[in-house]
Amino acid sequence: MRFMVIRRADEETEAGVLPSEELLEAMRRYNEEMIKAGVMLSGDGLMASDKGAKVRFSGTGRTTVIDGPFAEAKELVAGYSIIEVDSLADAVEWVKRWPVEDGHGNAVIEIRRIAEIDDFGDAMTDENRAHTQRLRDLTDGR
Repeated sequence: MRFMVIRRADEETEAGVLPSEELLEAMRRYNEEMIKAGVMLSGDGLMASDKGAKVRFSGTGRTTVIDGPFAEAKELVAGYSIIEVDSLADAVEWVKRWPVEDGHGNAVIEIRRIAEIDDFGDAMTDENRAHTQRLRDLTDGR
């Protein structure tokens, strides 16, 4: 099973405060441990929301673009990892090893299972399944 590990933003990440050398080293060791274990598929930190935008869709087909920054830091994402493990319990065990240096020991990490083709049941027709797999094959390794 694949999971997205989401590092929630906080006041410092939203203010654009760069991580310390100590934190970067701790994250490098943590990520390296997951890579060596064959768990980590990808991951990156994200810039503060003032460097981004939201696109809101209405039921009329109209779109609205909202430039950052966004108000609630605790609802934003500061970084993510994609991991592959056997269960949510395994994902939780990996996240429990998160470096304490992050967020001065107060980081909030969310774990969400990534939906797989089979999770869509009958809505995923054979044609949709084949098309989805072709798209995944094209994007693998990018």
